[in-house]
Amino acid sequence: MTVLIEFTNDKALGLLQKLEDLHIIHILKRNMILTENGKETNEKAGMLRKKASDYKGILSSDLADQMQTYLKQSRDEWQQRI
Repeated sequence: MTVLIEFTNDKALGLLQKLEDLHIIHILKRNMILTENGKETNEKAGMLRKKASDYKGILSSDLADQMQTYLKQSRDEWQQRI
């Protein structure tokens, strides 16, 4: 019998690995995740690629402005050293 499991706790994988060591279960696939359309992809080889729009709104406008100011200042300092 095959069962698809979604972990809700990081410790669950360790428990399953112990069960596999005791020859109670066999883990068929490791590091697999389901994409939004239900297809499997390998977590290490093909992480889901996020679009720029997925990150919209993560930074506050104040923090974004501070970062932009810092970047401009850093670039200006770099140009002065050359």
